[in-house]
Amino acid sequence: MSDVFGRTPMRMSRRKVFGISIAASSALALASCSDDGGSEVDIDKQSKGAMDDFAADTQFTATEPFTLSLLWTEWPEVPVKDSWTFFDEIEKRTNVKFELTTIPFSDATEKRSLLISAGDAPTVIPLIYTGDETSFVSSGAILPISDYVEHMPNFQKYVEEWDLTDMVDNLKQADGKYYMLPGLQEVSVPVFTLVIRKDVFESVAGGIPQTWDEMRDALVKIKEEYPDSKPLADGFEAQSLLNYASHAWGARAGWGFGNGMVDDGSGNLEYTAVTEGYRQMVEFFRGLVADGLVDTDSLTAANDGSGGGSVAEKFAAETVFAASGSAGTAIEFAQALNETVGEGNYEVLQIAPPGGPAGQVVEPRNFWNGFMLNSEVADSENFLATLQFLDWLYYNPEARELIRWGVLDETYTKDADGTITLKPEYSLNAYNINPDAETDIQEDLGWSNAVFADSTESRELKESYNTDTFVAYIDSVLSTRTPRDPYPPAPLDELELERSSLLATPLKDTVDTNTLRFVMGERDIAEWDDYVAELEAQGLADYVDLMNGARDRFEENS
Repeated sequence: MSDVFGRTPMRMSRRKVFGISIAASSALALASCSDDGGSEVDIDKQSKGAMDDFAADTQFTATEPFTLSLLWTEWPEVPVKDSWTFFDEIEKRTNVKFELTTIPFSDATEKRSLLISAGDAPTVIPLIYTGDETSFVSSGAILPISDYVEHMPNFQKYVEEWDLTDMVDNLKQADGKYYMLPGLQEVSVPVFTLVIRKDVFESVAGGIPQTWDEMRDALVKIKEEYPDSKPLADGFEAQSLLNYASHAWGARAGWGFGNGMVDDGSGNLEYTAVTEGYRQMVEFFRGLVADGLVDTDSLTAANDGSGGGSVAEKFAAETVFAASGSAGTAIEFAQALNETVGEGNYEVLQIAPPGGPAGQVVEPRNFWNGFMLNSEVADSENFLATLQFLDWLYYNPEARELIRWGVLDETYTKDADGTITLKPEYSLNAYNINPDAETDIQEDLGWSNAVFADSTESRELKESYNTDTFVAYIDSVLSTRTPRDPYPPAPLDELELERSSLLATPLKDTVDTNTLRFVMGERDIAEWDDYVAELEAQGLADYVDLMNGARDRFEENS
């Protein structure tokens, strides 16, 4: 297809960071960056700058300096700065200089897709979650990186040590190769779960609920004590709540809906949104809404203050006592309560997601955001050096500590037992560490940046910047919850991807609309069979057959 959209690419060094403005038309072109994304290359002839003795847990330093183009997603509250020491220190240690292409967080996914489709993407494309790569595989625009992980010793080491080999195998596409490398997490805990007022749950409801039925009982008691409250909230348009809750019913929903397929228990796939477990989940939350236990504004509006105030404001006003959130959300709630209830007069706690009919299960989270590579990198004289550099940057423990904390003995210190302490003249406001210090290591220096910092983490590193309550959350999940098995892979080939998209998109739209309508009481649950019939009329059976065929093929070839 021809290139049918306008763009104004500008190539500059990272000393002159630039933004990209792209006007998209209704039709998008897929331009292949190479004739064959899986073609073999003689990497020994493309080893300029590479180290002969590069190994796991060693410092990578290019033998000759080179520049690496990188896609940088810019958060509005933390704009990238030319003065960040992050870039200087990386270059100093590795001889690698970044050349940035910046895109705004607000529409990063669309901008990224346009760049890749046009063949204008930089070499390194970070902030990729599993599944993000699928639509670019058939075009040859991204590198089949599984062909080259033998040159990435840190990745190989920690996949093995953290027992992630099976999960990596599940990244394979229909051709048996995988096209992205994820960030690796030593411990598996959901990032988003419920954040509660622990003191209220203990004094009013008798303790911390371990199941959703117990949560319902607790919410009823809190509602009786605080009649003006609607004690449960989401704040993420229901997508977060349904995501972590769905596992308790053996379903998948919200942010985690994905392709919608779950194992039916007999070796086949079925569409989660028509299962009995999904219906029971919907009925449960409909019951909470009907009894006035849910802040319904938080199910239909983003957590931005719309609908009568943000969830943090409602927490502070004691009209909400449990809400979706991460470790950062818990800090935000605590800061808000300091202004109303007063510091020391409350306790905020991130709890393990409640269990349900499917057991005390949670989603597996041993992967986090990683990266993929423009396939043109295979033609670069620095190809091997690029692989070594990224292996160090994403998976070397010293590099991970550097990216999180900055320079040892300059921005932080480390005791003999491994305890990390940020120096008093520096803050990390995102985690409420030394909030009164003049220099923030994230905003002013570029450390703990959102593009790289959260990707690969040992348990020790994760605990180093989080609160004691988050450490307790990790312990509670690991000791009381079981990660569910990963969903069965069903990678699609090029033609199947096109067909799948035509079927899956309208199905998902119908699911999203009606799930919320059922929960909010705008549609009677007695119409469930009609809802299923609507999905069947949209080609549900064809979609399920397509996915089962892909799964069978994957298992045969594995």
